[in-house]
Amino acid sequence: MPISLRGPRSGALDAARHTRARVAAIVAMAFLLAAPIAPAALAQSAPGPAATSSAPGDAQATPAAPVTSVPPIAAPAAAPSQPAISAIQLPEDLSPWGMFIAADIIVKGVIIGLAIASLVTWTVWLAKTFELRSVRGDVRRDLRVLNAAATFAQAHEQLRDGTTPVAQLMQSAGQEIRLSANLRAEGLKERIALQLERIEMAVSRKVSRGTGVLATIGSTAPFVGLFGTVWGIMNSFIGISNAHTTNLAVVAPGIAQALLATAFGLVAAIPAVMIYNVLARQTAHYRAYLGDASAQVMRLVSRDLDRAKLPMSHAAE
Repeated sequence: MPISLRGPRSGALDAARHTRARVAAIVAMAFLLAAPIAPAALAQSAPGPAATSSAPGDAQATPAAPVTSVPPIAAPAAAPSQPAISAIQLPEDLSPWGMFIAADIIVKGVIIGLAIASLVTWTVWLAKTFELRSVRGDVRRDLRVLNAAATFAQAHEQLRDGTTPVAQLMQSAGQEIRLSANLRAEGLKERIALQLERIEMAVSRKVSRGTGVLATIGSTAPFVGLFGTVWGIMNSFIGISNAHTTNLAVVAPGIAQALLATAFGLVAAIPAVMIYNVLARQTAHYRAYLGDASAQVMRLVSRDLDRAKLPMSHAAE
């Protein structure tokens, strides 16, 4: 029986060598398996310019591929601009007369009506100013006659043929005295006072005639002008819709024509209100003169009645 000369230590060394041989074989097989896959993976992951410049020798041997320029990306089309407005479509004359000619038929009608109302206002002012000046002069002159007369008969003698309001007061009082000749004198003054009051009211109505139209014009003209303005602005917005533009050159003429109606309304209304107030004050002054004339007539009548009673009282004594 042969005797083995190996000890325990030599057996451990043999086992370690076998293990290293196996590990080396496994690593070699792994490299062999990975060799065909690595170039493909590098080709897919690496960019084109980096692959072409991997080695200086290859770059000198192989000519570089021509670089193709990328065409510039076209900018997005701009939004369509507003349509240009030709000078023919815009009004050439923006004066008040030019705006009136270019205005809508309704706005023209409003402006013409307000112009007529303004003409009526100034006509009434002129007519009433001359009328009031004339009648006030007549009343003042007749008041001087009444103040100078000592009896009713003297004043009646001077004013019986006149046509002034004070002459009408005297004539009415004289007629009432004649009609009451056979009646008692106690109620004569009351009847004369009623007759004079009726004449005063009639004369005041005659003088005030025509001033009511001024109040009507002054209160309604601004609203008529406002109607023309609203109508004109509405037409301006319709024009904006038809022209498909908000250009101020298109909008401004229509708005200016609309505001012209408001201006005419104010021109008609403001003088009408002022003239109405002036005429109202002048009419009140004239009525005050008529009241003074009536008081003077009643004073003369009362004096004559007391003078007529005086002889009878002396006879009774």
